[in-house]
Amino acid sequence: MFGKGLLKGLSITWHNCFGKAVTEQYPERKPNLPPSSHGCLFLEKDKCIACGLCSKACPNNVITIESERGEDKKRKLTGYRVKLGQCLFCGLCVESCPKDALHWRPDFEHACYRHEDTEHDLFAGSEAEVRKGA
Repeated sequence: MFGKGLLKGLSITWHNCFGKAVTEQYPERKPNLPPSSHGCLFLEKDKCIACGLCSKACPNNVITIESERGEDKKRKLTGYRVKLGQCLFCGLCVESCPKDALHWRPDFEHACYRHEDTEHDLFAGSEAEVRKGA
């Protein structure tokens, strides 16, 4: 039949124009992200053994770990910095952690004006405290 492709295309367009809306009103309503989404890194300080496997697994050398030896000759974590501006969000660091101390949070709002603000100290606490200079 002549014009079959045209009628099929118009039916799809008609359905999309007057069908169910799929647009999310982002600033007013936050999107419902799946738990496996890669947004921001979260470190459980008490689980971390400062082995450095996460920083070695990172292809862009985004993670910097500082540690010292305690009296019991075990490493103790003293600093953990992440440069999210250079991160690929590949997840190799999370997968390589032997103690499951590094996780992804579904927090995706990382917009900032200066490149220096993309560096976060996960050992110190929340990113808001780090940005303020605490």
